[in-house]
Amino acid sequence: MPELIPAYDQLRELTAGSDMASRFLSLYCPPAYVSGCSQLIWPAPEARLIRNYDYSPRLLDGVILNSSWLGKKVIAMSDCLIGVLDGMNENGLCVSLTFGGSRQVGKGFGIPIILRYILETCENAKLAQLALERIPTHMAYNVTVMDAHGDYFTAHLFPGKDTIIDRTKRIATNHQPYDIKWESYADASATLDREAELEKYLAEGTMNFQQVATAFHYPPLYSTDYKGGFCTLYTSIYYPNERIVELRWPDSNWILNFPNFSEGKRTISYRNHGAATIQTI
Repeated sequence: MPELIPAYDQLRELTAGSDMASRFLSLYCPPAYVSGCSQLIWPAPEARLIRNYDYSPRLLDGVILNSSWLGKKVIAMSDCLIGVLDGMNENGLCVSLTFGGSRQVGKGFGIPIILRYILETCENAKLAQLALERIPTHMAYNVTVMDAHGDYFTAHLFPGKDTIIDRTKRIATNHQPYDIKWESYADASATLDREAELEKYLAEGTMNFQQVATAFHYPPLYSTDYKGGFCTLYTSIYYPNERIVELRWPDSNWILNFPNFSEGKRTISYRNHGAATIQTI
């Protein structure tokens, strides 16, 4: 990812260039980590990417960063300071990640910095596909990509193996097709139940997008496993044609865009099981 080196070097300078900070910011071979997530592509003409992010509120960066590191404007939910959980750039290219459900760890980059690279350098889904096929990941992940032209795909990444691109799959949870590698995690995260629920919405064809979006705030898509550290922290909706980002919670929402992005802060309470501060910068 050579295009990122200038920004990476600037960030290293801000940390006095220490060895530990440099290693951390590279996100190369980071420690293993596990999350939940559900995401769905709603196709053109409406064209939406919607996802739930399930994790511990104590471990969320909680920063929605409006940046232009390489000259391309990006709005994204940050992770590990430099990385991206989900986001969109000024071209309307949207990306989002889910854990792929395997304990295997290999040599490669953490997926958050790969998504950062895509948003900073790619204009459409085809270019994003080339990046995902080229850059090695250290863990199994499913990445959903959609652009402003309505082109979309799901990428299944696995350490040490070729990336699989699926242009028919519009949903992703926390396993990869026909390959449950960690059965206890699959059961605990209800990944198959969530996949079946999303498949049902698409197969029936009786719900409009707003009804589907509301369903993301109810089980099995909405998780309240606070004790286990996998509660739904936010729902994000990306509108690539309109270049709008919307964050939703059961009782509120936050709409952001490129021309009128403003800094702010909100504290989100998770039913008396902790809270997280979300801020825009």
